[in-house]
Amino acid sequence: MAQSRDPIQPRSLEAYGDDAPVRRTPISLARRFLQICTTATSATLTDEDLTPIQFAILVYLSRESGEPDIDQNRLAARLGIDRASTSQLVDGLEKKGLVDRRVNEADRRARQLRLTPRGERLRTRLHPTQLASQAHVLAALTKREQELLIDLLARVVESNRALARPGTGRRKPGARQSSDNNVSGRL
Repeated sequence: MAQSRDPIQPRSLEAYGDDAPVRRTPISLARRFLQICTTATSATLTDEDLTPIQFAILVYLSRESGEPDIDQNRLAARLGIDRASTSQLVDGLEKKGLVDRRVNEADRRARQLRLTPRGERLRTRLHPTQLASQAHVLAALTKREQELLIDLLARVVESNRALARPGTGRRKPGARQSSDNNVSGRL
């Protein structure tokens, strides 16, 4: 009989034959940290048929933790993704009955977003699991170190807002890949 595995405890890198140390550069560490956080979050959402970015939308739109009635463009800016992707994500959540989209009476071109009662209940139910997932990821640090890490990450992000543009780093449509299969762009 197969032994079940904790979804938040994925196989180690050694299991994949990659025991090389992580490069100590901001981009390499940031990418790996994102992978770890995404994997931990995804593991807790699979039964709900939600992705981490969809759950982030629920958090941003929640009455308790977010900004209900935010418009779609401001949501895109907070998520750090383009408006078209935000629209697609909201469409999907609206079809699931989790998000309500309304015309803004002050600006008829804008769409205000809020969670439906079902969306609020789902976010509330998943919140403790997400907090536990985050705690698990940061468990190697003391509480003080965890706070310091978050403070330092927030400071770096805030001071570099001009560099946080959706789509940055993607290959341009029609751009030719170099003969080395664009290895220079990999981390």
